[in-house]
Amino acid sequence: MGVLSTLAQSGYYYSDPYYYSSYDSSSSVDPMVAVVLGLVFGLFGIALYVVMALCLMRIFKKAGVKQWIAWVPFYNNWKLLEIGGQQGFWAVLAILPIVNIVSAVFMYISMYNIGLKLGKEGVFILLAIFVSPVWFIWLAVDGSTWDESKGAPSLAPEVANAPKPAAPTA
Repeated sequence: MGVLSTLAQSGYYYSDPYYYSSYDSSSSVDPMVAVVLGLVFGLFGIALYVVMALCLMRIFKKAGVKQWIAWVPFYNNWKLLEIGGQQGFWAVLAILPIVNIVSAVFMYISMYNIGLKLGKEGVFILLAIFVSPVWFIWLAVDGSTWDESKGAPSLAPEVANAPKPAAPTA
């Protein structure tokens, strides 16, 4: 009975219109803290986008794709899918719920093929799945060269029309 009487005594007195309660029902988060956190996360997001676009530029350069495409949202994923041998429309379908799971599978298949074309082993895809920024940075800064003969053939017309390196003569 002690809990009920405590709850009954802590309520508002509705019969007195001038009664003022010091109880603050607003959230405990200071608005300035929310603004600062929003700015920090926003700046982090922008920095991550810039790093990823720079890495994509280097990967696209190795594949023979125009580098400016790395800065265009959705189109950069479209081209990434195409150079990995998958249909690019999955990049647009990635915004739909449920379908985005299927789209992610095709993106990982594409990343697997890109890794193969850049001379990486098949297990390198685990890095792309679990820590994709590291995967992008690794492929961008290493000295690997694009080998179209490995993995699934690219569907990007730029890569398909790129001149093939001459085979070494013995």
